Amino acid sequence: MLKIEKISKTFFAGTVNERKALVDLDLELAEGDFVTIIGSNGAGKSTLLNAIAGRYFVDSGLIEIDGRRVNKLQEFQRAKYVGRVFQDPMAGTAPNLTIEQNLALALRRGQRRGLGMALGAKQRERFREELKSLELGLEDRLPAKVGLLSGGQRQALSLLMSGFTHPSILLLDEHTAALDPQRAALVTDLTERIVQQGGLTTLMVTHNMEQALRLGNRLIMMHEGRIVFQASEEEKKTLTVPRLLEEFSKIKGASFDDRALLA
Repeated sequence: MLKIEKISKTFFAGTVNERKALVDLDLELAEGDFVTIIGSNGAGKSTLLNAIAGRYFVDSGLIEIDGRRVNKLQEFQRAKYVGRVFQDPMAGTAPNLTIEQNLALALRRGQRRGLGMALGAKQRERFREELKSLELGLEDRLPAKVGLLSGGQRQALSLLMSGFTHPSILLLDEHTAALDPQRAALVTDLTERIVQQGGLTTLMVTHNMEQALRLGNRLIMMHEGRIVFQASEEEKKTLTVPRLLEEFSKIKGASFDDRALLA
């Protein structure tokens, strides 16, 4: 479902601020794979997701999504293949639009949009049924402005919207990092449920080792734009936080953010 071959990305090339964010990186995800990514700050984790989504064009290498080469496609052109939830709960929704309007936009992702935003009874009923799965009572607040929701509610809505049209690849970029522990746990549970129920192929960046071990069937560790450790499905079942710290300690000059040890 996702094939990445030898991609590289350098920012500010040829200047004193040159930074190699991705270096000859290879990665493949089969349909239904859920891969978690951990690594130090500046390891290239978010740059990898941005490269897949089309926010950044890579300098070299190949990116294929569901058999389609997407290197030259702009971010909006990849939207029909890619669902995404960001770290900032404010980033994935339009605060001045209602819940139902946000859902309608998500439903039309990657399609041509006319001037109308007409919502029929059948569509509203679908939205209510989808929102019920969040167990947050949002199904009774369809006309409410999204800007009135809490951070956890908005992130849960973003997660639901990102999987609405069953994207070829779902990208989760530290999507619980800005939430308090209770709401982070809620969104983590929702993530597991939505990915499993939809059979979504997923790539998730997280600072939290416990979360990285709990979710997904594979795990990779990045450092300085490279994948430095990988755990297959069978290997991941036996991984522990101390083992991950041991692997990370082998990397010269690497240090984890303290948040990585938080449950």
